[in-house]
Amino acid sequence: MSEDFAGLLTVFMRRIRASASGVATEIGMSREAVNNWRHGLSLPNRKHRHRLVDCARYLRLSEAETDRLLASAGFEPEYPVGGHAPGQPYADYIATLFERLQRLAPYPILMLLSQAHWGQPPFRETLLATARQRYGDGAVLHVRPPHSAVADSRDYFAAIGAQCGFAGVDSDFAFEAALERRLAAGERVFCLVSRFEQGEAHLREALAGILRGLSEMYSGKLHLLLCGGEALAELKYQSGDLSLLNIASVEHWPDPGPAELRALACRELPPAQVDAALLGRLEIDCGGHPALIDEALRWHAANTPWSGPQLAECLAGSARLWEGFVPLLGEAEARTRIEGWLAQAALGRAQPYLIDRLLRRLFWANLVTARPGADGPQLEWRCEAVRRAGRQIIAAWSDAGA
Repeated sequence: MSEDFAGLLTVFMRRIRASASGVATEIGMSREAVNNWRHGLSLPNRKHRHRLVDCARYLRLSEAETDRLLASAGFEPEYPVGGHAPGQPYADYIATLFERLQRLAPYPILMLLSQAHWGQPPFRETLLATARQRYGDGAVLHVRPPHSAVADSRDYFAAIGAQCGFAGVDSDFAFEAALERRLAAGERVFCLVSRFEQGEAHLREALAGILRGLSEMYSGKLHLLLCGGEALAELKYQSGDLSLLNIASVEHWPDPGPAELRALACRELPPAQVDAALLGRLEIDCGGHPALIDEALRWHAANTPWSGPQLAECLAGSARLWEGFVPLLGEAEARTRIEGWLAQAALGRAQPYLIDRLLRRLFWANLVTARPGADGPQLEWRCEAVRRAGRQIIAAWSDAGA
């Protein structure tokens, strides 16, 4: 462990004056458990890694800080490839993203959806740096809706107002008025909203309503990039005309191509080791899954031979795959359906919004993906390691119930 977990947790809690009871309420643990973490009496159990991720969100940690906290507790990073400085992978894609946003009319509103482990948004610092280049430093706002499930409307909009540099914001009306003043002055404003779906539903809807109303009133002046995952997609497709999101265009974060794989590999390995054979193995064995790419590169950096069976077994045992599968297998019917799908390479036609809830959850957990097919986009398992992990988990479930 590179850092002391108890000390790091204490620093992050003090920064926002969070109490042990407050953290415990937010993440579903006991106050005693959180106090034991903070005082160095225990570390989070492996099965509680997701609780620590929830804790990081409540403490308003950046992606880099989240990974630091996880590493100090002995866990794998949550965002192994995101949150890095400009010049990193996907710079070309991000440039085209902004070009598309600026062409959208009458409402320049783009939803950027990403699956698990990419981050929401991926490569946030590159996105913000590109925005500042195109719009100017003073025109870029970055909104991070509070994660807290107990924040009221005053706290929610006070936090967002402070992030935007607006003084005296203590309500949704005050936030709307402050943003409108900037737009009414003739400014073109860019706003990046990270993890849009965080917080209570009624507060999200209030924020969406404000942004929609100002977008219509000041057509072309407010440029919005809204980032999230499954819950953000649901706001787009299930909320209808009452939501801002029905007039937003949609972009899905793409799988890494050869250039992105090479750039990711060069961050972990000497360039001389990054050859076509390595990139081919990454593409086949990891299937575009960012956490598996990260783990495969770490495997190679440790000078472990690239033995096919050994690497496949290592990736199938990834904690991130197990964390994706286990919450979906609680019901016998779900286990039966997933077991049947694991016997198939393809799972049917991909759609803008997957109606089948179980398939939808597999998609956002980044276990399946949409790939081009002869008859249009098809849903497929990410890679063989994902299928192997699914079979192992279901077999362990059956053994435990026997």
